[in-house]
Amino acid sequence: MLAAARAGADVLTCYRQENDHVTTLGKELAGLPGTGHLVRADASDAAGARLLADRARDLFGGLDAVVNNAGDFTPAPYDDLTDAAWAAAVQSNLTGTHQVTQATLPLLAGGASIVNFGSTVARIGMASGAHYTAVKQGLIGLTRSLARELGPRNIRVNTISPGRIDTEALDELPPEAAAQQRAIFSKFAAVGRLGTPQEIAHVVLFLISDQASYITGQNIHVDGCV
Repeated sequence: MLAAARAGADVLTCYRQENDHVTTLGKELAGLPGTGHLVRADASDAAGARLLADRARDLFGGLDAVVNNAGDFTPAPYDDLTDAAWAAAVQSNLTGTHQVTQATLPLLAGGASIVNFGSTVARIGMASGAHYTAVKQGLIGLTRSLARELGPRNIRVNTISPGRIDTEALDELPPEAAAQQRAIFSKFAAVGRLGTPQEIAHVVLFLISDQASYITGQNIHVDGCV
């Protein structure tokens, strides 16, 4: 979102609850070329998706791009994986994407782009993450099907699948634990390090731009060759 606003785009995003991250994001958006808007809504449920779409309609009239990057993950060994945990993973990572996409689709004209956030685990799998892996694979199927269905309307749909990214979540760990996590996950990538949020943002900006006008139905891995 910040990268798009820095590039001059007017943007809208949502958040579930008030916290310091939301306050900081609002302040950062205020100083950028594009206009940033925040709305409190849960993108993983139908009511939140409709609220987000209604707000976008009121602000912009239409949309050039939709980026579905909301999601959640709680590790669980498969022996202990409950139906509730499975359903929560499906709701937040797959159903939520479907609901936001469907709610905002009337706002998308020809030339628009949809970017869904997958994960490299959909390709390689993950212990204690069968539920997360399954829904991220489902997201790839959703992307491919929508690309075929919406292609005649000149609306592109792609998935970006990040590897391990050095996000604020690591910074919130004790320094020793954060350093340990970075060292462990850096070994998995051929480039020997974690990715950065900026590197993910660059790919998203490319996919929603006219430079990617012939790219649709694809799953783009940004994982340092895991």
